[in-house]
Amino acid sequence: MNEITRKRFMPRSVVIGAVALGLVGGSYGIASAATGSKAATTTGTASVFQTATTTPPSAGQPWGPQRSDETPLTGDALAKVTAVAEAKVPGGTVVRVETDADGHATYEAHMVNASGAPVTVYVDSGFNFVGVETR
Repeated sequence: MNEITRKRFMPRSVVIGAVALGLVGGSYGIASAATGSKAATTTGTASVFQTATTTPPSAGQPWGPQRSDETPLTGDALAKVTAVAEAKVPGGTVVRVETDADGHATYEAHMVNASGAPVTVYVDSGFNFVGVETR
């Protein structure tokens, strides 16, 4: 081996590692951008799904994704709206709790009732029950 062949600017393992890291990072970035997905977080008893896309409603998510003009609830507001919703829909499961931008009420809780039908419970700013919409 001559001196030129022995001297490499970077070891081959470093180059391979850098290429692999770049591929993984790039793939993740492309996948995130393509889905428009942010994160799913769980707070208390309700799951809040945040999605930046305008995907139409589906069988798995009949209300559609989290809208940009509605804000997921946290803390006391989340706990109070969830309690009202669970009291009005016995055996139901809370899917998402947020502000209501449609003007029905201040807050809304998206749920699935005991029979599996999608339900939205509306709650006013004083955390009083306003109404239930079953789809």
